[in-house]
Amino acid sequence: MKKFCFTYLILLLIVFLLPYKSLAVSDLYTWSTLDLTAEVSAKLEKSTANITNPLNFDCGSCILIDSHSGQVLYSYNEHESLRPASVTKVMSIYLIMEAISQGKITYDTKIPCSKNAESMGGSQIWLSTTETLTVDEMLKAICIVSANDCVTAMAEFIGGTEENFVTLMNEKAKDLRYE
Repeated sequence: MKKFCFTYLILLLIVFLLPYKSLAVSDLYTWSTLDLTAEVSAKLEKSTANITNPLNFDCGSCILIDSHSGQVLYSYNEHESLRPASVTKVMSIYLIMEAISQGKITYDTKIPCSKNAESMGGSQIWLSTTETLTVDEMLKAICIVSANDCVTAMAEFIGGTEENFVTLMNEKAKDLRYE
């Protein structure tokens, strides 16, 4: 089970993070596993003193926050409002995996496609209301194709409605922020 979850996380890194070569996270999210040594932290603080983007990240904005102290170690254009598409998908996958680990659903659970999910634009696998896919199939489509229709179907299944699922994502983001 853990090996299977790890495979999905590796796919996430490949699909969402590696092509961008940047840290593009909003100030609501921190990397909780990041531990910088004092030496690296000092270098980053010194390098940000007089230069706007000394690390030359190819991104619209970024922020690096020490997860223990909450201190901003590096930032560039951090107040820029950006669309959170990939962060939203990652959070959705996190909640799906959490539902699996809590026994609320299994990889074999059949997920129906609603009219709302069918109508999603952007990246999708063209689900129709006559189809049901397993959670396993949905996760693969979400991780590999970034399928908006599958994310919406999963969100409705887990949260009851898209709006309820968004509330769950926001609550989880707050929980993760303070862990």
